[in-house]
Amino acid sequence: MISVEVSNRSGMKVEEEAAVGLAREVLAGEGVGEGELGLHFVGPDEIRELKRDHVGVDEVTDVLSFPIDRRDVLEPGLPRQLGDAVLCPQVVGDAWRPPLVHGLLHLLGYEHGSEMERREAQWNE
Repeated sequence: MISVEVSNRSGMKVEEEAAVGLAREVLAGEGVGEGELGLHFVGPDEIRELKRDHVGVDEVTDVLSFPIDRRDVLEPGLPRQLGDAVLCPQVVGDAWRPPLVHGLLHLLGYEHGSEMERREAQWNE
């Protein structure tokens, strides 16, 4: 089972249950049945600060990913720490599903390119 810790610091109402459901569906479909995921909704100022501090680009964005274990082989008994997906509802609006899928795929180790685009298309049909 994927355990999802959700926090909403965006100041906006978000579809938390639907986002958790999509995250679990994508991760299971990508072969990850167990692990821990952080799903955070933040405002434009916070996501801009995170992007500046961690990516070196000072701009607002839709989603950021902070992977931990990806698909690495873990010692038996260690829980899989997938990492954190951070979304900005003020940027994504009602179209939050594709950015969430994008962020989750980054947590699994996908990088921008044709393979990631193919995986995104599958999940965003």
